[in-house]
Amino acid sequence: MIDISNKKPVTRIAKASGKIILKPSTIERIKTNTVEKGDVLTISRIAAINGVKKVPDLIPLCHPIPIHKVSVDLKIIDDTTIEATCSVKTEAKTGVEMEALTGVSFALLNVWDVVKMYEKDEDGQYRKTRIENIKVDEKIKKNE
Repeated sequence: MIDISNKKPVTRIAKASGKIILKPSTIERIKTNTVEKGDVLTISRIAAINGVKKVPDLIPLCHPIPIHKVSVDLKIIDDTTIEATCSVKTEAKTGVEMEALTGVSFALLNVWDVVKMYEKDEDGQYRKTRIENIKVDEKIKKNE
C-alpha cells in the first residue's frame, strides 16, 4: 500500500457503470418478477452495496476507508440489456473508484447468478450472456 498519511481527508465521489446482456425471455422474467430465485434487481442492489463495503478485503492494496453513501441503480435498457450504475461517496484521504467499480461488478455478477438457469442453451453454455463496458464514469474530489 502507498503511504497516504500526509494527505488531508476530502469529499470524494466516484460513479461507475456497466451492462449485462441477457436473452429477451430472461429480461421478460425480470420485468414480470417471475424469476425463481426472487427479485433480481433488489438482490443485485444489495449485493452491490455489500461488495462496496468489502473492497479492502477483496482488492489487497486498497485502503480501508469510511463509506458515507452508496447508490446503486439497475435499469432495463431494452429487451436484452440491463445497465448498472454505482455511486460511492466518502470523506477520506484516497478515492472510491475501486469501490464504485466493485459495486457495479457485484451487481452485474449477481444478476447473472440469479438468472443463469434461464440463460443456458441446450448444451448448458452461456453463448449470449455477457458483462461488458464496466468503467468509471466520473471521479470527483472536492477540496473544501
